[in-house]
Amino acid sequence: ISDVLEECYYQKGDYIIRQGARGDTFFIISKGQVRVTIRQPDTQEEKFIRTLGKGDFFGEKALQGDDLRTANIICDSPEGVTCLVIDRDTFNQLISNLDEIRNRYNDEGVSERKKIYEEFREVKLSDLRVISTLGVGGFGRVELVQLAQDKSRSFALKQMKKAQIVETRQQQHIMSEKEIMSEANCDFIVKLYKTFKDRKYLYMLMESCLGGELWTILRDRGHFDDGTTRFYTACVVEAFDYLHSRNIIYRDLKPENLLLDVSGYVKLVDFGFAKKLQSGRKTWTFCGTPEYVAPEVILNRGHDISADYWSLGVLMFELLTGTPPFTGADPMRTYNIILKGIDAIEFPRNITRNASALIKKLCRDNPTERLGYQRGGISEIQKHKWFDGFYWEGLRNRSLPPPILPKVQSVVDTANFDDYPSDPDGPPPDDLSGWDDDF
Repeated sequence: ISDVLEECYYQKGDYIIRQGARGDTFFIISKGQVRVTIRQPDTQEEKFIRTLGKGDFFGEKALQGDDLRTANIICDSPEGVTCLVIDRDTFNQLISNLDEIRNRYNDEGVSERKKIYEEFREVKLSDLRVISTLGVGGFGRVELVQLAQDKSRSFALKQMKKAQIVETRQQQHIMSEKEIMSEANCDFIVKLYKTFKDRKYLYMLMESCLGGELWTILRDRGHFDDGTTRFYTACVVEAFDYLHSRNIIYRDLKPENLLLDVSGYVKLVDFGFAKKLQSGRKTWTFCGTPEYVAPEVILNRGHDISADYWSLGVLMFELLTGTPPFTGADPMRTYNIILKGIDAIEFPRNITRNASALIKKLCRDNPTERLGYQRGGISEIQKHKWFDGFYWEGLRNRSLPPPILPKVQSVVDTANFDDYPSDPDGPPPDDLSGWDDDF
């Protein structure tokens, strides 16, 4: 609400509200004080009721639709009064029925996580055998591994150099990634089974998704059709629904962070930028991939889960065309193009009318206007015309056939990943400073 409140100023003696008038606005006093009076029946006399000061409010009934004002509110301070004002339409778009604002999820995933914890409790780092490399990132590598005593399945082991994490001051992000992933229990998010550490590295043992990165498939095909894009976008919407209902912002959406499992469904991976927000609060960390960053992040105005809806629109555009809508020769140019807005972007012909309408509703400059962030929440995206007829239930119970079924021969088949050379730098220095005690 604080994003849409407007500041209004009144001079001494001004009637802010007149008894009997129709009104649709609600006021919170931020400076000065007002006098409340009521006109006596059959006379012009006004009876003084009380004064209201900073932090007091009036006109709340107008938000529910009782729009006849029952009292006068008159500015009473010599230096005037400043009020924060919201009207009924804006309030209804954002909030409406206060009874609806309840946490929709009781955490059904807790017992599931306990099972995982029990199953992997005895697993040690020395039990893992490296098969090959699945990817290379900023802090280290992701290896495909198996348990020495169990050849029937495989895992992804993310190993991160502690010294490099400290050097780039990412300690907080890494701890947050571990915390969020160890609590998450969603079919559209890669599962974390266990963490380890030694003198040089931190390790995360995760579910392996052997279908490869969505980015690789997009690169090889050029772009996806409407139906294929819809399926992958829907998988991300389900993951966001899970995260956002728990006040977690993801902040790193892009095709490289979407992995296909063996059945062709997409899972969100890499939670290095994810953060649990306090209810109603924002965060100011500048992070993300330049092409996907929302304008409020660039302008350092503070951001919250609505920044994820912006990136969802960017992802749709990239999947449908092969390139993101905002691209410049370098990050600064990209940011300038983003600040010009989605309306300055030419949409290619192969983007259908409904798809481009949804992209434009997700990429609104004003975060509070983005689809997904308003009253109906993420279900507004699911109800959009572009998703008409989409079988959400089938997606959730995994009975909906995916558009692309990856070829995976065995639990150690890495054919869907690029080849990576071994680390040219050799082992990193030890880090025994202890910042990772809780990892």
